[in-house]
Parts: sequence; structure tokens; C-alpha cells
Amino acid sequence: MRRFVAALLLAAGAAAAQPPADPRAPAETAKAALPTPNDPVAAKRAVALGNELRCLVCQNQSIEESNAELAVDLRRQIREQIAQGKSDREIIDYMVARYGDFVLYRPPFKATTALLWIGPFLLLAVGLAAARRVIAARRARADERPLTEAERREAERLLAGARESE
Repeated sequence: MRRFVAALLLAAGAAAAQPPADPRAPAETAKAALPTPNDPVAAKRAVALGNELRCLVCQNQSIEESNAELAVDLRRQIREQIAQGKSDREIIDYMVARYGDFVLYRPPFKATTALLWIGPFLLLAVGLAAARRVIAARRARADERPLTEAERREAERLLAGARESE
């Protein structure tokens, strides 16, 4: 009975030490409220952030789509940071600081990612230049050697057959 009375007095003393709630500050109270696992707004934020980040194991999936152990861990970290009240920018900055720009599906254009942005265009230009050289070389070889008499007759026969079928 003594323990019960002592606990009751402690609880009353702690309650009395608390300042009275200010009914004029609902915004501060709302800010202090942490999102719960059942919070649809926090869940939507977590999914949106998960879709912006690349799974470092799968590489062609977002961490939201991936079932890799690392992706599951990253999704958990995102939810924890949302529960701590961090902004989307802070969470993305944390992930980039920890894993580098590669974790972003849309990395920023800077010196370390320039090849990533320019690379496809460079490959296309190299491919077109190579195709042009191959075609030019084939044309040059075709122009160098004239047709033999047998090749000429065969070409005329094929062309004549094509005209008759029209």
C-alpha cells in the first residue's frame, strides 16, 4: 500500500510540474505529432521517396520495387527518418551522402556524372560515324571493280523479269 501511495504522489507531482497546455498553440502541437505506421500521408511520402531512389543491388529497380535485403533496409531508413520529422530533401541528401549520386534515378549534372548524361549521345555519334565509314567503304569497293560480262547479263535478266511482273 505504501508503494502505491508513493507512486501516486510521484505521478501527481510530475503532473503538477508540467506547465498547463496552451490552447492557443495547436500548430506547435501538430508539429510535434509524429507520424504513425498507419499514417497514410507518411506512407505516401515513403513510397514517393522509394521510387526516386535506385536499388544498389538490382540497379534497374527502385528501392520501392526491389525485394533485395538492402532495399528493404533503405525503405526502413526512409520511414524512420519520416517519423523523425525530416523533409524529403534531407532524406535524399542523407542517402546521397551515404551511397553517392548513383542511388538517384535522376542524378544531378556535374563533373562526376557528366559521362552518365553525355555518354548515350557520344555512343550514338560514334555509332553513326562508324556506320557512315562502313557504308562509304562498301561504296568505294563497289565503284572500283566494274561488273563482269556475266554479272551484267544476270543483272539485265533480273531487271527485265522485274519489269514484266509489274
